[in-house]
Amino acid sequence: MTGTPAPPETPPQAPTGAVADPAARALLLDAIRFDSHGLVTCVAQQHDTGEVLMVAWMNRAAVAETLTTGTVCYWSRSRAALWRKGESSGQVQRLVDLRLDCDGDTVLALVDQTGVACHTGRRTCFYRALRDGELATIAAPEVDPEVLYGR
Repeated sequence: MTGTPAPPETPPQAPTGAVADPAARALLLDAIRFDSHGLVTCVAQQHDTGEVLMVAWMNRAAVAETLTTGTVCYWSRSRAALWRKGESSGQVQRLVDLRLDCDGDTVLALVDQTGVACHTGRRTCFYRALRDGELATIAAPEVDPEVLYGR
């Protein structure tokens, strides 16, 4: 067989959710109904499995940074500061898509989660459920939080 050999295959990657067009970012930002504190609820979901990882808050600056960089940024109410997911733990969320609900008051971040999403070292923050009339832990930590945060 003659001709040019095919280039080596690269593994498929999730598309990035960064939005290069400032006008498109502004369009989404203007459609979000932030509450009286300037916040919107954000549900983070693993893009390829549908697993709900966590719920957090975003302000306008967090949404704008997320759309600009493609790395998810939240608003920490306890620290009153932007919280770049994975900044201290290395457990980064790369944005695949950011969706707005019908009322404009909740966003869904479809993400590619590196490692665990929960500060307890679990994959998801939703690790407790009723079992046999008791509130039970249904998922063990995958990583020791002291290792994640150096405590």
